[in-house]
Amino acid sequence: MAHVIDFKEAGFDTLLDELEWRGLISQSTDRDRLAHALNGEPITYYCGFDPTAASLHIGNLVQLINMRHLQLAGHHPIALVGGATGLIGDPRQSGERTLNPKDVVAGWAERLKNQIGGILETEGANPVRFVSNYDWTASMSVIDFLRDVGKNFRLGTMLAKDTVARRLNSEEGISFTEFSYQVLQGNDFLHLFDEYHCTLELGGSDQWGNLTSGLDLIHKVRGVDVNVFTSPIITDAQGKKFGKSEGNAVWLDATMLSPYKFYQFWINRPDVEMESLLKAFTFLPKAEIERLVEESKTNPGAREAQKTLAWEVTSFVHGEAATQAAIDASSALFGRGGNLEDIDEDTLESVLDGFKVADENGEHVFPTAKPGDRVIDAAQAAGLFKSGSEARRAIKSGGVYLNNNRVEDDEQTLAEGDFLAGRFALIRRGKKALGAVENR
Repeated sequence: MAHVIDFKEAGFDTLLDELEWRGLISQSTDRDRLAHALNGEPITYYCGFDPTAASLHIGNLVQLINMRHLQLAGHHPIALVGGATGLIGDPRQSGERTLNPKDVVAGWAERLKNQIGGILETEGANPVRFVSNYDWTASMSVIDFLRDVGKNFRLGTMLAKDTVARRLNSEEGISFTEFSYQVLQGNDFLHLFDEYHCTLELGGSDQWGNLTSGLDLIHKVRGVDVNVFTSPIITDAQGKKFGKSEGNAVWLDATMLSPYKFYQFWINRPDVEMESLLKAFTFLPKAEIERLVEESKTNPGAREAQKTLAWEVTSFVHGEAATQAAIDASSALFGRGGNLEDIDEDTLESVLDGFKVADENGEHVFPTAKPGDRVIDAAQAAGLFKSGSEARRAIKSGGVYLNNNRVEDDEQTLAEGDFLAGRFALIRRGKKALGAVENR
């Protein structure tokens, strides 16, 4: 796990001051009340994660980072994995969600629990507690739900929620199923308040309406003021949300997005994003972040800020060993150090995924070669050269490499041992143009 540091060590008077400085708070209940709650005796707080996919993504990571900040300050986290609400899905900005089978949702819920448990502390004085709202929702009859919970909600308030209002004004409208989501989430907060005296809920800014549903419900039926706060939605350079519904999700599950690709995502962020990303996604102290931001302006070529960001976030999610393996693979790939032979097959396949080419059906696949094929033919298949004569000229000038070894003979052929992990041979033209062929 990446190095973490609490707000006092980071040079802030209060936890809320630090969260605001890091840009991790978008909306909140009364600030003084929230600050008092966070600065006093440890409180219990929760954040919900619906299993509407097999993995969390970096949009969810913002919530986990907020949860970790609070956990480091001594507060008690609850991670609600929505076994019930995951069967419905909260209303999106546009279009109804596809309802997934119950057994699929249950399997995804277990995967999410494992991911969260790898990021938040599961032992010690204030370990994360896992709950599922299926446990208190599944046994509730429709009549009980309408009498005991629904009676406390007013249609005018529900219709005014941003997402609901937007959907009502769209062509597709909104189903009663998704419309009722806010009632279920409000009931979750009430249950956790009664069961664990949970007094704070976290979420993304697009969840504000759902969060305040619980706050209003608790105030109405228990006469107690609790707190909620949201974090900003993370977007790419075009302003698009990094989320699974946008088709550009950066998954946290290593089987859905390898640690290598995860690392590459962060190291390739532009300089203009460094300040906001270092603040939000790392636990580095203020002085160090300010130094890195200044360094990115005065010496952008060194990319120290990007390297630090990529290391901190990737090791926080995937651990230091996987992160170092990703760095070593990248260095070995372009002949900057390390041995290609040391890269395991899964990492190698992930690293080379970007070097697939389109076949006659438009599918992106690895070009094929076999032992005995000439290197110049394999290089052409990999898209590095347009003709054999062009490849020969490059070889004669010393600019072609096979697995980082210079090719001296334009008639050199591939040997069985040239295929890394028995599968891939890497061919490089110059310093940066890289291609790969697969043995099959």
